[in-house]
Amino acid sequence: MEVAVIGAGPVGLMLAAELRLGGAEVVVLDRRAAPDGRPRANGLGGRIVEQLDHRGLLGRFRAEAAFAGPFPGFPFGAVPLNFAKLGRSPLHGLMVQQPRMEAVLTERATELGAEIRRGHALVDLGTVRGPDGDYHLDARYVVGCDGAHSRVRELAGIGFPGTTDGELLRLGHFRADVPLFAATTRGWDRRPGGRVLVTSLTPGVVIVGVREVTPEPPGEPTLDEFRAALRRVLGEDLPLGEPLWLSRTTSSARLATRYRAGHVFLAGDAAHVFPAGGSALNVGLLDAVNLGWKLAAVVRGSAPESLLDSYHAERHPVAARTLTQTRVQALLDRLTGEDGDALRTLFGELAAFPEPTRHLGELLRDADELPYVPDLPLVVDGEPTRVAEVMRAARTVLFDFADRADLREAAGPDVKIVTARCPDAPADALLVRPDGVVTFSGDDPASLREALTAPGR
Repeated sequence: MEVAVIGAGPVGLMLAAELRLGGAEVVVLDRRAAPDGRPRANGLGGRIVEQLDHRGLLGRFRAEAAFAGPFPGFPFGAVPLNFAKLGRSPLHGLMVQQPRMEAVLTERATELGAEIRRGHALVDLGTVRGPDGDYHLDARYVVGCDGAHSRVRELAGIGFPGTTDGELLRLGHFRADVPLFAATTRGWDRRPGGRVLVTSLTPGVVIVGVREVTPEPPGEPTLDEFRAALRRVLGEDLPLGEPLWLSRTTSSARLATRYRAGHVFLAGDAAHVFPAGGSALNVGLLDAVNLGWKLAAVVRGSAPESLLDSYHAERHPVAARTLTQTRVQALLDRLTGEDGDALRTLFGELAAFPEPTRHLGELLRDADELPYVPDLPLVVDGEPTRVAEVMRAARTVLFDFADRADLREAAGPDVKIVTARCPDAPADALLVRPDGVVTFSGDDPASLREALTAPGR
């Protein structure tokens, strides 16, 4: 086996699909016997939406989404951002619960030929415990997509420094026929003992959250425990209805010291956890898109092993920058008393101006500073198309906008050539990696050849 992906969550499944598009054999191992039905994430936003379009998956996600399109606003911690004043929202999103995301990505990965084994737990980097006993894992590369408590990260000896907050979050989804918003404000309601969230993303289902500074109790969360926490913080009971899912978690801010240890890699929550803002899945799925084509190219023999070093070099800074902004969001949300009120007031005043709002919106969209190709309108062989449609096969593409035979020759046989008319073309040609990063923009064949041999090409 060429690549073993540990963890069949959204990141592991996305990586499996990317590897198969690149021609690598892949098996996905997950210790759970069946997919997790808990809606631990409720949507995606930012650049990952564009990447789903590049892979032809956006339509499938939209079919499952309660909302798809530009967000008119978004919270930055406790400060609401209003994108209406910008003319164009910097943040597009999909409101899809995690079980449906996983179903779509499972379907895609298996369509492409990935093998998914459920009920198979990693014992060590060469051994798996399956339903019929232990067996040898003979994989050239192993990628840990197995969450914040990653077994792969532990076995690889990769550090995971950071901080853990003393505040416990209890979250529940309840089937409720009546609105609960009369008892508390919609969104996070601050009380002396903590905060309470009441919201809804699906008709008939209410999401309730309770935050308080308290130790995490042992065992699985219970409805009685949830009600008691609500009563302590809110000062009254809520008619919660039938519980569909209960959880509790303590917020952490952590970043792996490295994303690669020899033939072992980390992606998603195994590599980073953020304390606020819903950024984890967006960043994790983009990890998969970045790593997938590189790992497949090395496995196929079309790229040197050194290409894999660019994965850490490119994705670790993104997580570090995301960690910074989510720490700020958590502080804005968590800080109490007059200091917290003052901080939120000043941030709210700044967010009243277009430029700070645009900056924060673009930071939420993507903390990556690499140049990505815009979705330019094209005409190819007389037919209208878009850049996103050309990128479906996850190959490196030379977009030739000036019918330049010398540039097409310089690109070589491993690059997909697309000669197109484009009224908004930024240069004679663009060389675009499978993950949408532009590595060449210009008209010089020698510079194009240099771009094709550069690290992280």
